[in-house]
Amino acid sequence: MNGRTIVVGDIHGCYDELIALLEKAKFGRNDRVVSVGDLITKGPKNREVLELFMKDERFSTVIGNHDLQLRRRWSGEDVELKPAQKEAKKELKADKVAYTTFLNRLPFTIDLGTHLVVHAGLRPNVELYSQTSEDMTLIRTLGAHRESEEGTPWYHVYHGDKTVLFGHWPAPEPRRGKKAIGLDTGCVYGYNLTSYIIETDEFVSVKASRPYDPS
Repeated sequence: MNGRTIVVGDIHGCYDELIALLEKAKFGRNDRVVSVGDLITKGPKNREVLELFMKDERFSTVIGNHDLQLRRRWSGEDVELKPAQKEAKKELKADKVAYTTFLNRLPFTIDLGTHLVVHAGLRPNVELYSQTSEDMTLIRTLGAHRESEEGTPWYHVYHGDKTVLFGHWPAPEPRRGKKAIGLDTGCVYGYNLTSYIIETDEFVSVKASRPYDPS
């Protein structure tokens, strides 16, 4: 029996909610979980989330902007960390080498055939091989400032061959474009952790236990 592909929105260290989500979705031995990135920072159990994705071969993920920032810092780049990233770095310090090795292997995209997973999005009308790492981990709208929430959302314009599943930009409900679905529904801010099951075209979500990041 073929398994299902459960694509999960931004986890941000919300391990308990992730487990609750998988229980609600009846996650089985033949299923797989794919994360849209930002496994860590802001939430309470960064270590537990990383260990799960590192040790269970059914779990895979693209890299998110917060994951990438820690990867860059641990790899020796002189980058400035935000407060939540500093806290995660401190929490994970004891196993820095193992976590750096894991983060260094993470791709910017995962091709699922009919669907493509990326953290933030894609620049419309640009071939995948020409997308920048900044666009794939940070883009929200088109224009001079890719991270701005003001302007035309990239997914309103994107009409590629594959449906893009992305996160990064929290909203009360999944964001929808003609060929894109946004799965960040703000779990770490006290809202929901949401997943999309490709084979059945359905959403499964659970409520956050509490707000972990007051911002």
